Amino acid sequence: MTTAKINLLDFDRKGLRAFFSEELGEKAFRADQIMKWMYHFGCDDFDQMNNINKKLREKLKHKCEIRAPYVSEAQHSVDGTIKWAMKVGDQDVETVYIPDGDRATLCVSSQVGCALECKFCSTAQQGFNRNLKVSEIVGQIWRAAREIGLEKETGRRPITNIVMMGMGEPLLNMKNLIPSLEIMLDDLGFGLSKRRVTVSTSGVVSGLEQMIGKIDVALAISLHAPTDELRSEIMPINDRWNIDAFLSCVREYIASSNANRGRVTVEYVLLDHVNDDMNHARQLAELLKDTPAKINLIPFNPYPGSPYKKPSNSRIDRFMKTLMEYDFTVTVRKTRGDDIDAACGQLVGDVIDRTKRTQVKQQGEAIPVKTV
Repeated sequence: MTTAKINLLDFDRKGLRAFFSEELGEKAFRADQIMKWMYHFGCDDFDQMNNINKKLREKLKHKCEIRAPYVSEAQHSVDGTIKWAMKVGDQDVETVYIPDGDRATLCVSSQVGCALECKFCSTAQQGFNRNLKVSEIVGQIWRAAREIGLEKETGRRPITNIVMMGMGEPLLNMKNLIPSLEIMLDDLGFGLSKRRVTVSTSGVVSGLEQMIGKIDVALAISLHAPTDELRSEIMPINDRWNIDAFLSCVREYIASSNANRGRVTVEYVLLDHVNDDMNHARQLAELLKDTPAKINLIPFNPYPGSPYKKPSNSRIDRFMKTLMEYDFTVTVRKTRGDDIDAACGQLVGDVIDRTKRTQVKQQGEAIPVKTV
């Protein structure tokens, strides 16, 4: 029976050093050398690591591997956006590259499917299978960087920003999220500024509490309604942690963070005649009066079978101007990649077992359940 090889992409720097010392009997600095090869040079071939002695290279080839998800399909939008279906085990998750001027953002998935059942999100309608491992999260970045190639050769901007806004709820995968974020920030990893790495959450307070004082990155919150009644209708997670509990924890995180510069990004999907009238805007402004925030309005991106519609431009404009009367910074997200179903809320991947979400709920695993 063949023993499975250890995927070195599953370790952050601390974990990799421990593995080299405790399992391989090697000095910790060797782990740093390997990490630099993996992330600075995109190398997955131990034989190419010419500052590593041959004996260690042979040991690594025997016991270890560097294996990222591979691209099973690529779709290119007319606006330059690229959506990759990346193979993780026997399933696909979707990763999106969004170039915009002198920056390029990579939207990364954290789960196969999603367990939260937000009514307006295509991913949520697909079901939930499992959490992604560290190697499957950072591996999306590793693979995307390879696919993009050198700017001077491909003309594509290198990745400058990461947003954990792909498939899944990141804060329901804390075990793998935290080391993944560490790798994104580590100088021997992707070396990104903490202000260029954003985690988005729909309101998993228990996960956000774990982040306080542990990891400092930019925070975006998916709010999408100004009242508990409406939010519970379109986002069932609100039955577990209501708006007050959510925003209270958000304020605590922001107070402890340097990455957020004192305010949070509030994401608000505009659903035609559901949450988009001027009264909703006024309620939202009142709700956020004690939470320093910039508000990002996201006109709904339709998908097949959705009961919701995108509001008219006049309704979007009125909603934005009403919020601006309360001195909020308000932006309207430009839709990118909608011709390849890569826009916000359109990612679906390949979720094999669409009944798994209910089973996980019944077993009480990893997702919030309604409390009485």
